[in-house]
Amino acid sequence: MATLVLLNKSGAVIGRTGKAAGFLAFSRRAMREVAQKPAPHHELLITELEGLAQGRCDRLMVQMPPGSAKSTYGSVLFPAWFMARRKETQVIAAAHTASLAHYFGGRVKAALARHGGWLGVEIAPTAKAASRFALAAGQEYFSAGVRGPITGRRADLIVIDDPVKNWAEAESQVARDMLFDWYRAELTARLKPGGRIVLIMTRWHEDDLAGRLLATETGWRCLRLPALAEVDDPLGRAPGEPLWPESQGLEALQRRRQETGERTFAAMYQQAPRPSEAELFRVGGIVRLIVAPELRMSIRAWDLAGSLPGPGRRPDYTVGLKLGVTADDRLVVLDVLRVQETPAQVEARIRDTARLDGPGVIISLPQDPGQAGAAQIAMLTRGLAGFKVISSPEREPKRVRAMPAATQVDGGNLAILAAPWNDAFLAEMRGFPHGANDDQIDALARAVNSLAILTPQPARRLTVPLLSR
Repeated sequence: MATLVLLNKSGAVIGRTGKAAGFLAFSRRAMREVAQKPAPHHELLITELEGLAQGRCDRLMVQMPPGSAKSTYGSVLFPAWFMARRKETQVIAAAHTASLAHYFGGRVKAALARHGGWLGVEIAPTAKAASRFALAAGQEYFSAGVRGPITGRRADLIVIDDPVKNWAEAESQVARDMLFDWYRAELTARLKPGGRIVLIMTRWHEDDLAGRLLATETGWRCLRLPALAEVDDPLGRAPGEPLWPESQGLEALQRRRQETGERTFAAMYQQAPRPSEAELFRVGGIVRLIVAPELRMSIRAWDLAGSLPGPGRRPDYTVGLKLGVTADDRLVVLDVLRVQETPAQVEARIRDTARLDGPGVIISLPQDPGQAGAAQIAMLTRGLAGFKVISSPEREPKRVRAMPAATQVDGGNLAILAAPWNDAFLAEMRGFPHGANDDQIDALARAVNSLAILTPQPARRLTVPLLSR
């Protein structure tokens, strides 16, 4: 394909189309079709990616918050442009699941189909799948999920986008080790001599793949752009200025900060994850209420003891925590019942407490795995006719289950009703997850997680009469 060179009145080159065009020109063309254009942070990303393609570096790490369109440029447009630059180029793309990787592959293929004439390439007639396809000049694209089948593949470019699926994986040492081992032993073994790697991700944990690579390997060039600018911002923003105000302005980001809590916001939006040893619950932000506010719904969540009381034995507590939701979606812990009793006594306690709470209060029960757990739930619910009972297994680690509750506390979105149980509850919260007991926190986590299923609206800051902090 011939290349069209654009000149100004003085004869200077101001742009090109076709294979000789730079990545910025291609990005502007592609985004113009959807009535968009690269924002300043996109242009900086484009410059870094083009530098990688031209050999200024061979390892590029991109850290940006959710919703910043980093994948559009890094995982869709860049592989398409990169493949058009040279015959027989091979690209491997990876994401946390095969479905996400194949989704990116479909978008790359669509971009090549739409702009192939301008880029000077065409998709091979035999290319049917979005997950793996070839161009007529021999270029190949292959996508797979993390730890998916890539044996036998080779790559001039590896693009890893969003390798961490969720908080459970981020908090799991085993999952982090498996991801890192897969990256080192399998994925990078597919790279040709002189090949390049791009890692695109939102940070989750200080020891996630980005954090571990920065700690153990040299040669990585890192583009880190937080949602709210810090000192010496790469874009020249003033401290506190939003990354993409047209998409997420300051007010929207501050609201997101309240909804997610400081720990999550620091990791995912500021790209500055806190150490796992940091305090999970910021108890100083919890307020005590003189009177209970008006509620639109409430739930009593139970954490059942796994051992029985006996001589010389310190058993767990059975805890029933009642959590209320106000008319404007604020959370209030209304009551905490904490006992050490036999299974028969616990069954009677759950039944009696339900009657005192009334039929309007939802009851949430944990279910142990297996047939025994199902039988226990059936036994407990038999005495709760007329009440709404929900149950679910607890498969995730305690810390992961507690994260949604911790984000509400971090955001100042959870209060407690002044009562004698307050001190023990707050003390357990301060010590979690290393304290002697965690039953109250388990019950709180169940209550908050159950409410997230029943009422997916995010909770906001509580504004009702306060007693003290």
